[in-house]
Amino acid sequence: MEERTKEEWLKKQPMLQEVSQAREVFWENPRYGEPHFALDESDIQDAAGRLERFAPYIARVFPGTNGLIESPIREIPAMQQALSEPYATIPGRLLLKLDSHLPISGSIKARGGIYEVLKYAEQLALQHGLLKQGDSYAKLAEPEATAFFSRYRIAVGSTGNLGLSIGIMGAQLGFGVTVHMSADAASWKKNLLRQKGVTVKEYADDYSKAVETGRLEAAADPHCHFVDDENSKDLFLGYAVAAYRLQKQLAGAGIPVDAEHPLFVYLPCGVGGGPGGVTFGLKTVYGSHAHCFFAEPVQSPCMLIGMMTGLHDEVSVRDFGLRNETAADGLAVGRPSRFVGREMESSLSGIYTVEDTQLFRLLRMLAEREGLFLEPSALAGMYGPVQLLRTASGQAYTSRLPLEQATHLVWATGGSMVPDDVMQTYYQRLW
Repeated sequence: MEERTKEEWLKKQPMLQEVSQAREVFWENPRYGEPHFALDESDIQDAAGRLERFAPYIARVFPGTNGLIESPIREIPAMQQALSEPYATIPGRLLLKLDSHLPISGSIKARGGIYEVLKYAEQLALQHGLLKQGDSYAKLAEPEATAFFSRYRIAVGSTGNLGLSIGIMGAQLGFGVTVHMSADAASWKKNLLRQKGVTVKEYADDYSKAVETGRLEAAADPHCHFVDDENSKDLFLGYAVAAYRLQKQLAGAGIPVDAEHPLFVYLPCGVGGGPGGVTFGLKTVYGSHAHCFFAEPVQSPCMLIGMMTGLHDEVSVRDFGLRNETAADGLAVGRPSRFVGREMESSLSGIYTVEDTQLFRLLRMLAEREGLFLEPSALAGMYGPVQLLRTASGQAYTSRLPLEQATHLVWATGGSMVPDDVMQTYYQRLW
């Protein structure tokens, strides 16, 4: 932490006192206003076009996908009613974006992670003549292409789901893949990667150490591409394409998004790439009519602290006495992405924190009311409408908006690939 001491920051930002005590908070971003992005819509369009070119390949190697990596939206009225009983009445409608059920790797990371692997493969294939303009990308499923890609490697640092996406798609193409995983990553995710032929390196330290080591090892190998979750624009753009897909889904369902029908979106946040990319896409598509909020565990609010102080990756949750330990393994990140934090400075509406006990309570509630099972980190988003509507700062934010006609969209980030026995332990966990 630069310049100010912890005590000086607590005086400057009084809410940090509650944050440092691992209490639930809702922070309204004081810089929220006209977004200023380093990227623009042409970058999202480029990413969308690349995914379209790869559709024949994806359809061939992952039958049943039709070449499209996309998830449905689902209205969850029973959950909406259930939330009103112990928490707060939610006006408008409540929807779930089921990235928990995305094809191939079953989490939001299938968007950014798979996109970056595909972009790297395209770059190599075009450079070395495996592809030429107008070719069907299904050619990349041929043995010749697999043998070619086996000469190259991909590495990534991950708490779990990004590693699954990179590992599954990278191995399918033929790349040698190494995933550097932190101590808090779920064992079943590590085991699944190894079954796919991926090298998994485990670290006793947290996510940041896994990323740092992976980055250094990759830098020493000219044939290795490092997927940098903290700084990658490619990951960011892969996530951003989701906004185009969601726009079509909402329009198809007859759900308007405009000044009279605001859209509130709740996104679980780890290092920030996934929720940041989605927010960038949604603000590009809907402008001021989309209101995006990040969700973080009380022990790992790295983006909240980074944005409140303006220090981004120069500050850690440990600087404020927090342990960075949470059952939401995908959100156990101590330092946020500087790139994402800066991109979100004027476009993110706010950030809230949630206790692990709430995650398991909501997990069980969703399973019983809607028959849907998500992993704990995905339930962080479900707490968003509650925090928005019952906290003073949340109420101040919504006071100028027509809530009765609002749409609340919870981004379910993962869960469909969780083994049944592990999911049962989540469901039966007492709080």
